[in-house]
Amino acid sequence: MELNRLHHFHIAAKHQNITKAAEELYISQPALTKTIKLLEAELSLPLFYKKGKHIYLTPFGEYLKEQTDKMFSIWESVSEEITKLKHENDKSVRVNVLAATSMVTDAVLEYKKVNRDTVFHITQNAQMNSDISITTNAVDFSYLPEFTEKYIFEEKIYLAVPKNSEYDGRKQISLEEVRDKGFVNLSGSRLFRIVCDKFCESAGFKPNIIFESDSPATVKNIIKTGIGIGFWPEFSWSEFPDKDINLLEINNPVCHRELIIGLHRNSFTPDVVNDFYAFLLKFINKQIKNK
Repeated sequence: MELNRLHHFHIAAKHQNITKAAEELYISQPALTKTIKLLEAELSLPLFYKKGKHIYLTPFGEYLKEQTDKMFSIWESVSEEITKLKHENDKSVRVNVLAATSMVTDAVLEYKKVNRDTVFHITQNAQMNSDISITTNAVDFSYLPEFTEKYIFEEKIYLAVPKNSEYDGRKQISLEEVRDKGFVNLSGSRLFRIVCDKFCESAGFKPNIIFESDSPATVKNIIKTGIGIGFWPEFSWSEFPDKDINLLEINNPVCHRELIIGLHRNSFTPDVVNDFYAFLLKFINKQIKNK
């Protein structure tokens, strides 16, 4: 049973007038009559009967009209929802932030100053589908959608130490020198913590964590108090401190990581995703140059 035939019947049954139905459908009256005859032949049932100059529904036609009323009501609702979804999708960007959280949120805030209608859906899940992923070489990429474009840059990891301490005047340090110090870091499930623990392991010790948090902002503030020392990424945390603490370059082992900005483009990707991806790359490059 062809949907087009059912639709033509539905309109004819609504008006019970071939002329008005043909006008709504933008087809000729003979074409509409032929379609209805084909549907009746397919069902082997009469759907209309003629009385004088008017047409009326048979009991079979009444039943079919009730069903098509429901069917096309749902169809109209689905069509409206699809249009609404397309409109929302045209303005939305899904960002999976597995690294460089502060830098990315700063970029989002800056972008929305000019593009107020853009809706960002920000997640932190290695198995979540997204338009853009910000990750590191510490992540198992098999869980992420395939990158259609990616930008990679290397980020140094410094050791943050209090000012006016035994490290005054130092520019570099070996991790082995601080094996007995108290460390402040992100919680154990966070990627940056995993990377930093591996640095310490390479230096031959397990760090003594005296404070940990899921929040990078909290970790940064605790490091600034001088309660303990901690690792500080060169770009990812946006702020490069010049008060309260010194950042020492770690020369043994050499501590760095790759940050990867990946685009997952498909045939349904809205233009706003490509626009924000280009904006994000420019934003990060600007941050790097300003360090």
